[in-house]
Amino acid sequence: MAEADNIFLRIARGEAPADIVYDDEQCVAFRDIHPQAPTHILIIPRTPMESLNEASQSDEAVLGHLLRMAAKIANKVGIAETGYRIVINTGPDAGQSVFQLHVHLLGGRPLAWPPG
Repeated sequence: MAEADNIFLRIARGEAPADIVYDDEQCVAFRDIHPQAPTHILIIPRTPMESLNEASQSDEAVLGHLLRMAAKIANKVGIAETGYRIVINTGPDAGQSVFQLHVHLLGGRPLAWPPG
């Protein structure tokens, strides 16, 4: 389980500043402070969840919600028509540095493949 005091959960609780682009009862989306593309938004569940490895069957609805909101936000910020990438890093070897599950929404330029 994610630590209740990590920076992302503090943002979700309104205890740390962030450029919020979307929020609802299940998730919060905000601009990444170290963007890897012109549009780089992080979407996090409001509940502690360290990574996909800790997700259970009861988390399926919120995981689906995060992906639906990513598409909604992509439309809102104007990258849906040209395309965007969704990334979820799990663990240090994948580049996860904050251990609260988060979806990266990247776009605003052509994205190379493979990514890393």
